[in-house]
Amino acid sequence: MSWTPICKKPAPDEPAPNLIDETVMRAGFSWENARAELAGLPNGGLNIAYEAVDRQVEAGLGKTVALRWLGKNGERREYTYADLAHLSNRFANLLERLGIGKGDRVCTLAGRIPELYVTALGTLKVGAVFCPLFSAFGPEPVRVRVAKSRARLLVTTSLLYQRKILPQREQLPDLEHVLLADGDDDSNVRSFHTLMEAESDRRAPPTTLPEDWALLHFTSGTTGAPKGAVHVHDAVAAHRLTGRWVLDLRPGDVFWCTADPGWVTGVSYGIIAPLTNGVTLVVDEAEFDARRWYAILARERVNVWYTAPTAIRMLMKVGADAAHGHDLSALRFMASVGEPLNPEGVIWGLETLGQPFHDTWWQTETGAIMIANTRDRDIRPGSMGQPLPGVEAAIVRRRSDGGVDLLESGEEGELALRTGWPSMFRGYLEDEARYRQCFAADWYLSGDLATRDADGYFWFLGRSGDVIKTSGHLIGPFEVENVLLEHPAVAEAGMIGKPDDYAGQIVKVFVALKPDHAPDDALRRELLGFARNRLGPAVAPRELEFMSDLPKTRSGKIMRRLLRAQELGLPPGDLSTLENNDGNES
Repeated sequence: MSWTPICKKPAPDEPAPNLIDETVMRAGFSWENARAELAGLPNGGLNIAYEAVDRQVEAGLGKTVALRWLGKNGERREYTYADLAHLSNRFANLLERLGIGKGDRVCTLAGRIPELYVTALGTLKVGAVFCPLFSAFGPEPVRVRVAKSRARLLVTTSLLYQRKILPQREQLPDLEHVLLADGDDDSNVRSFHTLMEAESDRRAPPTTLPEDWALLHFTSGTTGAPKGAVHVHDAVAAHRLTGRWVLDLRPGDVFWCTADPGWVTGVSYGIIAPLTNGVTLVVDEAEFDARRWYAILARERVNVWYTAPTAIRMLMKVGADAAHGHDLSALRFMASVGEPLNPEGVIWGLETLGQPFHDTWWQTETGAIMIANTRDRDIRPGSMGQPLPGVEAAIVRRRSDGGVDLLESGEEGELALRTGWPSMFRGYLEDEARYRQCFAADWYLSGDLATRDADGYFWFLGRSGDVIKTSGHLIGPFEVENVLLEHPAVAEAGMIGKPDDYAGQIVKVFVALKPDHAPDDALRRELLGFARNRLGPAVAPRELEFMSDLPKTRSGKIMRRLLRAQELGLPPGDLSTLENNDGNES
């Protein structure tokens, strides 16, 4: 929290950001007014897909490119808003013909392919529930999620079907239909495209209501058991507004969200927010490659870029030279999501790309961005930012009687949000007790530990299970890891608490080095001294272990559970069990 604020105001000839005067916006804001900005349905209902594509066609954007798909082998396809409206109508008609309707679950198991986006929109139009699965999951996590969702239909690819569905399809009795995006009909599967060709591209408007189920996102908690967070069509009000306010999306923009659609970010901000704001969405099928990414930013003239701290650190590790020679002058706004952004990432963006990354905080359960470094406010590197209009956030301490105590600025506690925003999840699938545990009085308790400074900026300390107590001091991993990342040799750092007879726990860190640095005792001593000088003896790590790479979730978050398990010497089987626990994917 000692970093100097970064002030990045628009250039004199640049249009003002969408969130022009937050004080005025807060004073007059209400979610009812936000809902009134939506088109709505003729019958008074609400539907996310209708707001995303059909509304845009009716507003005259039918010929505007909605989705620009970049294949990993050099393919390039463009889909206008009219194209997406017609294709999603076809898929909705197909679902209806197969007997799938309101409340039924439709899963996808695929990478960033056009068929996934059509499936999402068509599923929502028919009133079914869209449930994306991360394609890099192994067979067991896939089976668990498909089974728990009770999906009746799955859209996937031939390779993923053969590897992850077919060997265990008999264990999925609810799964009636499998459609292959790249295959032909046989006795067990059908061709997505063959079936689509037989359907009409016309369809009456949807009949869904705001509180009808729309999205099912699986996320894992500290127990490792996947939780299915349910979201409703009313969430679109928050998706649309946060896309405009936080990401500064404007008509005519080209927007790139690098998140995989298997995670909530890849749906909320990789599909819904950009389309409801009428922009062109860039979708890249390929995995991370620094030079490819810079080429995409330059060639596609990307205006707004939403990516993850993991990717930012990987770009930093490659070095600034990879960005040289690419014209990034169209890039107006950069933001990050998924885990806290270290201050070095903010500064690196400013020094290398000419502007800072703006960190955002939200969770699968919140459905949309809640706290952010918005474009019209100074950034405090390392801070989560400030709550958005319509979002009341506080630092609280749970009481044994089920209530909470509100804490003052500077005090450490759990980050809580006053309930009532549209994208708040409506339950965990078939787990009402677990859902109720997330609330106290009228507060949603996030499980994240944080502080709030005197100016209303929030600062992440760690997940409640990651914070340790040593010699009476509570220490969060983010603070310790941030300091180590300041050292020029360190690429990644992960902190855990190691049991100690005297202190209860001591701070131990695991460090992955940049390519031009070699691990040895001298560097270990240097890093420990470096941290001690900046953190003081009470907070600084006492032990440091080098690793070639730190274990991460599929979405790139450091898995401190695995680091703790390694420290405890758990056998490989226990480690693999922990590895499927992906934490909150926000």
